[in-house]
Amino acid sequence: MAEVCATRLRSLREQVRSLLASRVAGQAALPAAVTAFNDAMTRVPTAPLLLWNEKTGPYRATPHPTTAIVEHALAVIAADAADLLTAPDAARPAACASPPCNRFLLKHGRRQWCSTRCGDRARAARVYARLTATD
Repeated sequence: MAEVCATRLRSLREQVRSLLASRVAGQAALPAAVTAFNDAMTRVPTAPLLLWNEKTGPYRATPHPTTAIVEHALAVIAADAADLLTAPDAARPAACASPPCNRFLLKHGRRQWCSTRCGDRARAARVYARLTATD
């Protein structure tokens, strides 16, 4: 993947994090993040286009040539994140409770970490803090 494509994907990832953080904190989203989402979602046609074959006539298809793979990926990611932010259970996203982590998770039950690794790190930090506090 070209670096410019990877940069665009990373940028959208940061916009997703920004919107999720705003949603979790109950704050207004940054206008730039909303604009980035809408831009990504509108770069790829959502309706199949009308195409014409000289032998068989008209047909409809949604083109995704290899030159537009990144635009398609950005549109799908943005649309999925927008669905998550506007779903009836949009209160489920939560920030990972492990301090250095910047990921989000969907709450269910008592889950508070995005992964086992983050949970292990948080528990180890608690134990270490307890041990060093008594010394």
